[in-house]
Amino acid sequence: MLFRSVICRTIDNVLAQTYREIEVIVVDDGSTDDTQSELRKYGGRIRVIAQPNSGPSAARNRGIEAARGEFIALQDSDDLWMATKLERQVGLLERTDRSVVCCLCNAVLRYTGRPETTAFRGAWLFPTYDEGLWTNVAEVFATRFVWFCQTSMIRRDVLERIGGFDETLKYQEDYDLPLRLALEGPWVFIREPLTIWQQGAPGSWSEKALSEAVHLKECEIRMRNKILAIVGNADKHRRLRKLLNRELSRNRRELWRAEFAHKKRPAAAAVAEILARFDRYCWGVYRRLPCYPRLEARAVGTDSKRGDRLMDDRTAPSTTVETGD
Repeated sequence: MLFRSVICRTIDNVLAQTYREIEVIVVDDGSTDDTQSELRKYGGRIRVIAQPNSGPSAARNRGIEAARGEFIALQDSDDLWMATKLERQVGLLERTDRSVVCCLCNAVLRYTGRPETTAFRGAWLFPTYDEGLWTNVAEVFATRFVWFCQTSMIRRDVLERIGGFDETLKYQEDYDLPLRLALEGPWVFIREPLTIWQQGAPGSWSEKALSEAVHLKECEIRMRNKILAIVGNADKHRRLRKLLNRELSRNRRELWRAEFAHKKRPAAAAVAEILARFDRYCWGVYRRLPCYPRLEARAVGTDSKRGDRLMDDRTAPSTTVETGD
């Protein structure tokens, strides 16, 4: 009953958006309770797709494939949007040309037993604009995770071009996709938090990922190797390759520590924790150095050299929202 009340709250929240030209696609990823009967109460206001349990990537891809809108907005079953989230993002994307592939807003992060913070602060993003054109997205994502699924609005044609979420990754699929998306062009951002992320209940997917540290790090290493293969040896990606390789080395150390911590040796876990603390200290020093990528941005609608508006003619967009189980 708890899950049904949570997903209904999320659907009600999406339907209350001030931007009305939306289709709501709910992907039921193998629920075993009577979620389907709860969803039927919404009638034609939502489209429901049911599938055997296949994981977050498959559920999101199924929703994207079914979508008819120009833009895709993703939402999980236990998070919330501020009422103007979609309206603000559509409006910002409409003020840019099609080279801008994604709009990312900030989010409030609500943890259990910890003070709440924001996604931008957690990722060391401190924009000076309320809204801006973000020009070094790939370099930022190469060095840290930035909250993505609940906070993004993406052009559907770009998602289709890059192949959506990687269903071979059990974890880190929500890190892999934005990194690939960052290679497709600049983004726009909204500094104001328009999403509320809430830490999942015990047994949630995010908690499961943290409990499987070895597999989690294996997925991250695979993801970075894949991005390096996409980037190749092009001169324009020289700095990006260096950043990716640096983080790949850190991921390999983290994997070694995770594997070592699980060995049945005296004090293995304690040694692994000491090494982890040292690595966190080194990372803390690194992010204060000039070589650590800061968000680079300029005002939306202007070219840095000419001051021209970046606009093209196109039809008004619709928005597709996918809520995964």
